[in-house]
Amino acid sequence: MNIKNLVKFNNQALFEQALTHRSFLNEAGDKTVRSNERLEFLGDAILDFSVSAWLYQKFPDYPEGTLTNLRSNLVNTLSLAKLAGYLQIGELIQMSRGEKESGGQQNPSLLANTMEAIIGAIFLDQGLIPTEAFIKKQLQASLKEILARGEFKDYKSLLQEKVQSQTGQPPVYEVLHEQGPDHAKTFMMAVLRQGKRLATASGKSKQRAEQEAARLALEKLASRK
Repeated sequence: MNIKNLVKFNNQALFEQALTHRSFLNEAGDKTVRSNERLEFLGDAILDFSVSAWLYQKFPDYPEGTLTNLRSNLVNTLSLAKLAGYLQIGELIQMSRGEKESGGQQNPSLLANTMEAIIGAIFLDQGLIPTEAFIKKQLQASLKEILARGEFKDYKSLLQEKVQSQTGQPPVYEVLHEQGPDHAKTFMMAVLRQGKRLATASGKSKQRAEQEAARLALEKLASRK
């Protein structure tokens, strides 16, 4: 499946902007070229809203905590990167030669951010209803998989249970650095067990970065068995 065959943009420039990573600007030689960061900011908000409304209506008996964890699993970096891969988005992204050579086309964070930018572009091009339809259609399979495996997890809670059972102490999260303007900050967080770093991850909020770091830490601990 290719995104170009799936969505027909009225304004092709929006689609092209959604596929433009900021690293490409220095090589473009055209000051009118804009990166996808503003579209990513918009798409992130549209995605959260649309998935929240969808889950609220689909599961009237689920408590808030379960809905939150289910949404987190649907819109996290891993899920969006997987969707971007399915839609063959990586090969379409405009990025610098250095970014491409360092594996940018397969970078989960870069792919997830581009997926959000595309959602923002669809919203500006076609409005909310078609955007919500696109989101539901593309995430339907992921939702079925998550429900079938019972994977609507709060990774921080799972990690805390595991680490406390091993050490008697909860894991600790710390901010490594923040970058970007106030309206579009990215946080790099680390999770530590007894002072030793288990994993690091980035996110658009501290909470998202902590959840992703906890997920990676759980994977790391499971691989040591």
